[in-house]
Amino acid sequence: MQLNNDVTVSRRTFLTNSAKAGTMAVLSPHFFAGGVAADTLKVGLIGCGGRGTGAGIIDCAEAAEGIELTAIGDLFEDHLEAAPKRIKENLAKRGLPVDTIYKVTPDTTFLGFDAYERVIDSGVDMVILTTPPNFRPQHLRYAVEAGKHVFVEKPVAVDPVGARSVLESAEMAARKGLTLIAGTQMRRLKSNRDVIQRIHDGAIGEINGGQVFRTGSAMRSWRSDEKTKRKEWSEMEYQIRRWLLWTWLSGDFIVEMHVHNLDIINWIMGAHPVACISMGGRQTRIGYDYGNIYDHFSAEYEYPSDVRVEYMGAQIDNYMPRNNQRVTGTKGSAVLDFRHGEIKGSAPYTSDGTVYNPSVRQYVEMIESIRQSKALNEGKQIVESTMTAIMGRMSAYTGQPVTFDWALHESQLDLSPQKMAFGPIARREPAIPGITALY
Repeated sequence: MQLNNDVTVSRRTFLTNSAKAGTMAVLSPHFFAGGVAADTLKVGLIGCGGRGTGAGIIDCAEAAEGIELTAIGDLFEDHLEAAPKRIKENLAKRGLPVDTIYKVTPDTTFLGFDAYERVIDSGVDMVILTTPPNFRPQHLRYAVEAGKHVFVEKPVAVDPVGARSVLESAEMAARKGLTLIAGTQMRRLKSNRDVIQRIHDGAIGEINGGQVFRTGSAMRSWRSDEKTKRKEWSEMEYQIRRWLLWTWLSGDFIVEMHVHNLDIINWIMGAHPVACISMGGRQTRIGYDYGNIYDHFSAEYEYPSDVRVEYMGAQIDNYMPRNNQRVTGTKGSAVLDFRHGEIKGSAPYTSDGTVYNPSVRQYVEMIESIRQSKALNEGKQIVESTMTAIMGRMSAYTGQPVTFDWALHESQLDLSPQKMAFGPIARREPAIPGITALY
């Protein structure tokens, strides 16, 4: 195992310096020969938590033959030590050839704050980024500068500073002809594709309103073995281990999870919102064990042509579960969940989404684009959806209206600590509307 826990870096410093770097792509020479792809695609996994070891590399390996996982990296030694067994077991559960896919060695197993650099520099063709969202702008920038194709989980940022960095990296990837895919797999769900294409073709007429509704449990059992801070953990380490519950790491649940739903409504509308006003708070998920995020949000999003979409979201135990998007138009209406879609009105239609696994399909399309030298780039799309969620949180936290253009292009909000290193860090209190500043 390659260990370097002494390396620290400020995200502000990294993003400033990276913006000055050159943009010449450095593609692995063994992978492309006269525009024809070789059989093997070497993949690096950055982030060895549940998403990376239980879905990311597993879905990728199921998507196509010739996938080799050759390098892994993580911030925590215990997570990294557990990763090989988890990955191999999950590959076997899918009936995939473990020995053919898993090619990681101790020399390509990296630990520390700079593990992402060493995975990227290890000779891989493609990287999968499944670290906490705060780290994704920095990791994406380094990968694109190194000429790697990238799969980056959603959301891609937690604040406007990070979102702007991702947008720049996406533009750089486009210039280099690199594929950049985001983890918004619901865009690959058959029922969503079927129904939204019909909406765009005019099946419900002109859209005049919509609704996003998603409620679920408080996720109190998430990483329960790390819920209580251990003596050997610094405050920084504890918060990163419990990243889902701290705004600076996850963006809050409206950003980390409900970005899926807001991405779908943006897709339906063919645009991002121009403004929003939100509210929210925490009533049941309180106390230090649950960080500083909220447990409920609601927002009114204003889209072009003064179309309003209402969003309601909660993570509260025993709250009625529901997860869907609805839009109404001059000729009918449509409802979409994560299983099927239906249009009512003058052109009724129903579609089932179970034909293929959208989480695997996103890798199928990514790998095809790489092997055919036909780059796909979802950077702008995922930045817009991530910012849709971020502006909703910003408005709820402050009690102030927020416009999309101001938030993306002018807001100076950067939630990162000055220094990213294990040690002391402030325990930020939950935001209070009317007191927390908007900037």
